[in-house]
Amino acid sequence: MSAIILDGSMVHYEALGRGRPIIFLHGWVGSWRYWINSMQIASTSFRAYALDLFGFGDSTKESKLYSMDQQVNLLKRFLDEMGIGKVALVGHNLGALVGLSYMKQWPQTVDRMMAINCPIDYSSINARMRTAAVPELVDWLSTRTPEANAALSDASKVDLQAVSASMAGLQANNNMFAGIRDLGVPCLFVYGSNDPAVTMPPQEKTDSFPNHIHQVNLESAGHFPMIDNSTQFNRLMTDFLALDSGISPRDLQLKEEWKRRMR
Repeated sequence: MSAIILDGSMVHYEALGRGRPIIFLHGWVGSWRYWINSMQIASTSFRAYALDLFGFGDSTKESKLYSMDQQVNLLKRFLDEMGIGKVALVGHNLGALVGLSYMKQWPQTVDRMMAINCPIDYSSINARMRTAAVPELVDWLSTRTPEANAALSDASKVDLQAVSASMAGLQANNNMFAGIRDLGVPCLFVYGSNDPAVTMPPQEKTDSFPNHIHQVNLESAGHFPMIDNSTQFNRLMTDFLALDSGISPRDLQLKEEWKRRMR
């Protein structure tokens, strides 16, 4: 286990590979652990890091650290302390919100962003997701295969106060997408079409995306695309990461299976 102390608080992380840096940020249910497979794929070309946000996994659990601003500050301080410059970000719901919030403040440090099952506002999160205990959420959202059980084995470590605080932050700042379209940072939004917890953006919103923002809906995936269909997810991630810096995700050389899923 690797850890770094940031302003007296411990942040647990794991790292694999060599090359350009990429940061994986987990969501509300689980920890860094469900990124292991994707980290292994990315590590062939990247130095892949996965963090536990405050209140999750093995990072510090202290309620004063659970606001969205504090989680964004965790990411900023981690990058500064590790001497990481321009970075690719991959975030899943809460992790996507943290990544997008970071990108809005320091866009010049983000090479590209992949946001998975990211709620566009508070109302797009199912009420059950906002109120249920973590074990119930695991039963509801997971396929319960041996692979999924292993990937989500840290779910029992989640402090529900951390979930509630970040949900409250989204509710208070209910337009996380504001300003993203003006930054020019390539962003790929990915949604599992079978996710019961987060509603994907409506067609009229995706139709208005500028050229550097694109959306893919994975028809065979639910709340955890990186677990539900890791082969499909990792292939999409690899294609996106392989684009030259500044190139729109709309310019992906589409594999046959994406052609019916891109919009």
